[in-house]
Amino acid sequence: MNRKLLVSDARHFRVEYEINPYMHTAVQPEPGAAVAEHATIVAAHRAAGREIRTMHSAPECPDMVFTANAALVRGDCAVLGQPPPERKAEMSYFSDWLTRHGYDVLEAPYPFSGQGDALACGDLLLAGYGQRTDRRMHAVLAQELGYQVVPLRTVSTRWYDLDLAVAVIAPSRLLAYCPEALDAPSRERLHDLGMELIEVCVEEAERFALNLISDGSVVTMTRGAPRLAAALAAHGLRVVELETTELAKGGGGIRCTALTLDNPLPGEAS
Repeated sequence: MNRKLLVSDARHFRVEYEINPYMHTAVQPEPGAAVAEHATIVAAHRAAGREIRTMHSAPECPDMVFTANAALVRGDCAVLGQPPPERKAEMSYFSDWLTRHGYDVLEAPYPFSGQGDALACGDLLLAGYGQRTDRRMHAVLAQELGYQVVPLRTVSTRWYDLDLAVAVIAPSRLLAYCPEALDAPSRERLHDLGMELIEVCVEEAERFALNLISDGSVVTMTRGAPRLAAALAAHGLRVVELETTELAKGGGGIRCTALTLDNPLPGEAS
């Protein structure tokens, strides 16, 4: 899991609209710094032994660098995202790439934030709703991809996608989450899974601490969340902390910039 990733590029990244509380059109990323920041993240993935697939961003798609929202992929099937209207133009590019690379691409019948609201955890799917994803998508994902869905409702637009509130560190073993980002029934569902949980404070979560990528041995995360980084290191994980200052101006972090292509099929080791 998370050893085969699809990334785009930051060449056309800019804040052209405001669709989350972190975006402000008056605060633009510096283009060269954004490209360099993204290149450093990709280099860190490669250094961790992850296989990187790439696709070019389109000039009319300023958020295309955030490939996680493109779809949810399992095996050779991909359920395409249905994002806010401002990002709709991205979907044809992602659909074409996935189709050309042998994936059976299915359209989402309801609003769906792709992998941003759908975190694979072995045969479980931690599935967000309440902000950008219609809860009816959970049944679609269960049927089409064979997941056992764990619904998790985020409580405000600060957590517009679940991957700002919850992170899968090691499937079936270890999760990290921000309790204040989820409603009480969702917190109970997480505890009922029987996995070890690392609690993350609101201050670090708002700095995109949980928007990380873990393959179970190396965690790639944003710099500026020392308590979470220390907790992960205490679990024997190698923690790589990177700058995401420019990406944060679009409301995204490291997890947002990579679509996982190797989520295990039922019965496969993760």
